[in-house]
Amino acid sequence: MAAQGASPSLMSDASPSSVSPQELPPTPPPTSNAVSESPRESKASSPTPQLLQVTSPEDPLPIAAFYGPLDAKNPLLATFEKEIRELLGFMKKKKALETTTEEKHELRRRCATSLFDIWTKYAPRLPDDYYNEKLLKVGDSLCQMKEYKLALWQCYGRYLQQFSTNFDENEADVKQFKTVFFPKGFGDKTAALTFHALSAKNICNYRLICDADVNLKNKESVNQCLSILFSLRLIMQVALPQEHLCWIIFNGTIYIYTICRKLMILGQSSKALEYLLWASMCMESSVPLLSVRYLTWRTTLYTAVCQCYYDCQVGVHGEAFARRGLAKIDELRQLELMSSSQSQEESRRYFREATIKMAVMIFKRGVFESRRKTKTIFRPKIRLNLKEAQSLPWPRTITERLLDEMFDSSASRFLAVLEALSDPNRRTLQTGPVVTDEVELRDVISELFIAGKELLMSKILRYYFTVAMINKSFSMVVMRN
Repeated sequence: MAAQGASPSLMSDASPSSVSPQELPPTPPPTSNAVSESPRESKASSPTPQLLQVTSPEDPLPIAAFYGPLDAKNPLLATFEKEIRELLGFMKKKKALETTTEEKHELRRRCATSLFDIWTKYAPRLPDDYYNEKLLKVGDSLCQMKEYKLALWQCYGRYLQQFSTNFDENEADVKQFKTVFFPKGFGDKTAALTFHALSAKNICNYRLICDADVNLKNKESVNQCLSILFSLRLIMQVALPQEHLCWIIFNGTIYIYTICRKLMILGQSSKALEYLLWASMCMESSVPLLSVRYLTWRTTLYTAVCQCYYDCQVGVHGEAFARRGLAKIDELRQLELMSSSQSQEESRRYFREATIKMAVMIFKRGVFESRRKTKTIFRPKIRLNLKEAQSLPWPRTITERLLDEMFDSSASRFLAVLEALSDPNRRTLQTGPVVTDEVELRDVISELFIAGKELLMSKILRYYFTVAMINKSFSMVVMRN
């Protein structure tokens, strides 16, 4: 990679030992930034990777190895780092001042040209490991400034140029993917950089798609998002058997959730479902990610899968998956009770939050299904007068009793009510009754509204009561003084 950007006239085909001292660039005098040994002795004693030596006298900069160790005192590295810092600082300063579209385009053009010149200038003179790592670090800095296109083409894309350019991820399998991007296996020190570059490339592509089509109204934009999801899944498939690469799995689930959440909001839940299922299964399959520390995130993925099922009008699968998630949480709780590695209070908080999320997904369907009338059995039932029931103490209806059984706080009950009443296929503020012929389901909806009103009013009254008590206590203290 270090020799990739150099022209043939600047690089010698001979080995370092075959080059005579007269052909080498002049050695700088001994200073704080230079070594006193001869070029040949310095090359032999330096721990840096072996580099091709420059034989052209017109080359203005010698190879870094001739200046000694690759540290902060190395003049070549210091100059390189200075140019990178100045460019990034210039971009941050100018981005805060740019106003018009023309100014933005001009800034990006100038920065892209400058960064291209820097990489081309220093690529033949820096060790591969240092150069590749710097590519990704600069790319991350550009992403923080939301310069995704520049990061994609000048950093992550430049790093991935060392691999096959004819590789199509959408038509490849795991074996081909490994052969192309990881020919030396996962034990090689460059494997982590390659995973980083592949994931960052996908995220930059996604950000560029959103910038061009915010609501993904174009069908091609949706297809591109699905291609990115496929690529992320392929990366995770490769990394999943390697336990030490669990960070790839965790980051991959975050990327998948981010893209799928966007698709769900725009009514594409059916296309996001399989990738959210994959992310959930990956969290369960990676042993390091099964700890309590990651339980909250794993439950978030479970909830997203349930939401997709409900959006696709297959609530029975959503409830079943929620019950499965609840069982997985209980399994982890039993394992946690056997060990005392974490504080009980912290673990209890994690488990309580996860249990509430799954219980809400179960309640979303269960509150309606438990009231459906069986078609084969005729059971006359006396309907409750909801207007009179509002004056009774809580719990007043079957729905409120179910809320009491499943949840232990007003906040969780109110969340369950909101989730049960929400329907992505129905306008939120649409007036009129729910379109259903089943009287029992209409009663459930009315009971949910009454329960939500009661929970909300109790919260408000409790708040005002607390404020009144605080004011009263404060007044008494003032009077005493």
